[in-house]
Amino acid sequence: MSALKRPRHPMPPDVEAALLDRGLMGAYHARPDYQQNDWIGWIDRAKHGDTRLRRLGQMLDELEAGEGYMGMAWRPNRESGTPDQGDA
Repeated sequence: MSALKRPRHPMPPDVEAALLDRGLMGAYHARPDYQQNDWIGWIDRAKHGDTRLRRLGQMLDELEAGEGYMGMAWRPNRESGTPDQGDA
């Protein structure tokens, strides 16, 4: 279950549809809870439709690449399966 200490953002229907259309729902759920929640909140806070679409596209591209998180370096640790923040 979730280890988040803040409220979880509900997934908007357009985000769910985009994840399903691109076959990325599994990749989304494989990410840590905080990343899932941050992405949804970030997309939802967009004040303009074009900004929302750009943010959604960025999330989808990062999930498809298997690395990156909101424009920051992130990739799963290949040996342990735990997150690796940046290049150490």
